[in-house]
Amino acid sequence: MARKSSSRRVALPEAQNLSRNRSRRSTTRHGAPATGKGYWIYGQHAVEAALLNPARVIYNLLATKEAADSLPDTAHQPRIVSREELDALCGKDAVHQGVCLNVEPLENPAIVDVIDRPGPILVLDQVTDPRNIGAILRSAAAFGAAALLVQDRHTPDETGTMAKAASGGLDVVPIIRETNISRALQGLQKAGFWVVGLDAGGTRLDRNQLGDRRVALVLGAEGAGLRRLTRETCDEIASIHMSGPMESLNVSNASAVALYELTRPLD
Repeated sequence: MARKSSSRRVALPEAQNLSRNRSRRSTTRHGAPATGKGYWIYGQHAVEAALLNPARVIYNLLATKEAADSLPDTAHQPRIVSREELDALCGKDAVHQGVCLNVEPLENPAIVDVIDRPGPILVLDQVTDPRNIGAILRSAAAFGAAALLVQDRHTPDETGTMAKAASGGLDVVPIIRETNISRALQGLQKAGFWVVGLDAGGTRLDRNQLGDRRVALVLGAEGAGLRRLTRETCDEIASIHMSGPMESLNVSNASAVALYELTRPLD
């Protein structure tokens, strides 16, 4: 709250303190039985986005005859299988919609690689549920977020569950993994971002008050909220105005409402 607002954009060469570490996670992923390579993405939107993403390493595409007809025309041709085979591969509770894709996890960019992308950066402070992260990615893609920044050690790897919940957002919004969230936030501040922590008791989140600032929006874990050091690093703490009797929202719902407010036109 005490930091003075600045509209100055730091050029890339001046942001060398931001991490350049990259990582490719190639261990076995859960969400479907392993094939020895990568993991399985399932669901029409998730698979289509992965097929259209040139950064994806793709091994196998399986589809029912009906689902194969609706896939985009790419170099990856599906092997036709039965729905029962996909049920066995993805698990009985997975809504695969007749299509499944064996892929490598995406390479995680460094902060400096996404700093000039338009839109706010979302930061998750130890949000661990892959369905929530997937839903947040879906909202981030819908509202044009630049990237999603997470803490490496306390964030699950890419899975079919996360990809399905993201409905294509996993292949649209880059995920940055950092060891220390507070240090990463300080780097964003030096690069010209205004860091807003979303938590109960804060001032009302208001696009008009933020003006043209580049915003990094920080969301805490369900129940625990923002950790102390993360909270103290933020430039301000804001909350979503809710006129009804409910006092809080699920973190993925809160991210969607907050992103709408951050990206709506100024009054």
